[in-house]
Parts: sequence; C-alpha cells; structure tokens
Amino acid sequence: MSEQSSAGDPADQRVRVQGEPVDDHPEMAPEAARGRVRRITVVGEDVLHRVNNDVPAEMFGTPGLSSLIDDMFLTMYVAEGVGLAGNQVGEDLRLFVYDCPDDDGVRHVGHVVNPVLAERDDSVPLVLENEGCLSVPGPHAELPRAEYAKVTGFDKDGAPVEIEGTGYFARCLQHETDHTYGRLYIDRLAARPRKKVLKQMNEMANDVFARREANAAALAGAEAEAE
Repeated sequence: MSEQSSAGDPADQRVRVQGEPVDDHPEMAPEAARGRVRRITVVGEDVLHRVNNDVPAEMFGTPGLSSLIDDMFLTMYVAEGVGLAGNQVGEDLRLFVYDCPDDDGVRHVGHVVNPVLAERDDSVPLVLENEGCLSVPGPHAELPRAEYAKVTGFDKDGAPVEIEGTGYFARCLQHETDHTYGRLYIDRLAARPRKKVLKQMNEMANDVFARREANAAALAGAEAEAE
C-alpha cells in the first residue's frame, strides 16, 4: 500500500512491533538492513490476480522465509510504501510486511504470514478515504474500508500473531490481506473510477519508477559511505 499522512495524539505513542509496544525502534525496521531491493510487480501480472499459496509449515523458521521478509521490508521502504505483500515481489505466497501509522500517529511495524481478516462487525463503520497501491504506481482513489480491522496469522517462525488496528492502519491490514487473495484495491472500484485510475497510472508510472530507482541508489550510496 502506498503512503499517505495521518496524525493524532493517543496516550501511548510507543511503536507497536508485531502488535506489542516497544520503547524504541529504528527509522527502518532492522530486517531492511539485511534485505535486497526487488522489482515490484504491476497490475496485469498474473501473480497479483490469483489467490496465492499458503506458506507451508516446512518453510517456517527457515533462512529462505526470513530472507524474503528482509527483502520485502527494504523494497517497501525504497518504494515509499507502508505495506507490501509477497506477490508484489513476484512470490506466490500469502504474507505481507508493514510499517504504517494509525490515525493517532502510532507506528505499527511487522509481518503476517498466512493472514486471515476477521469479518467486519455491523457496528464498525465504513470510512471513505483515498487509497493507493505500489503495484498501481502513482494514482489514488477513494474507497470505503472498515474503520477497525483484525488480522490473525503467524510470524516467520510459526508463532501465532493477532494484529488489530484502526483508521489508516486498519485500511493497510485490509489492503494487504486482499493482496494475498489476488485482489487489488482497484478491483473494488466501479468501472469508471477504475478506468480513470489505470489511465492515471499509465501517465504517472515512469516518474514513480524513476523515484524508486533514485531512492535505491541513495540508499546504496549511504551504505557504501558507512562501510
């Protein structure tokens, strides 16, 4: 999911890592330092438009899964996103990473493997806000999403996780879980706004790709200077 601003002032502003508050956390999740930048898939590529495979039990706790999550974090940061699903780096696997604020300004960081989104209770309102996607580079469109969301799944070692959020973070959880089932946010739009978004994407994509390349180059230069 692409970035947008949010603000607020809750009582506890501590960063939530895997749903748990921590007193300190770096600007970029530590996983990113171990990752490599991958190409982000674009609307129309098959892996984005089908239900992806569950991560198998034998993959939990392996270097391969950890490395994939590392790559996803770094790729997300380079693309200036707040969430990224496995199929957005070409992997036919159900997982996502996130580093996303809620509407109170609390930062949420983590990953969920084989996510399941809880059904929306009738008491939870739908909120109409702009939404974008790293696989639909450039444009945003208004889309109703539940104000509150809860996702259950597992961490990379196979331990159960339960992540809940409100506002913008709730939107992120819904957006990223959708990806693992082969749904993009534009698939939830009516025909006319969907066509408009795709037209805007064609006009904006090259600039977005150039910005991502510049971000990757700047990050590589900073790493070289630090060595």
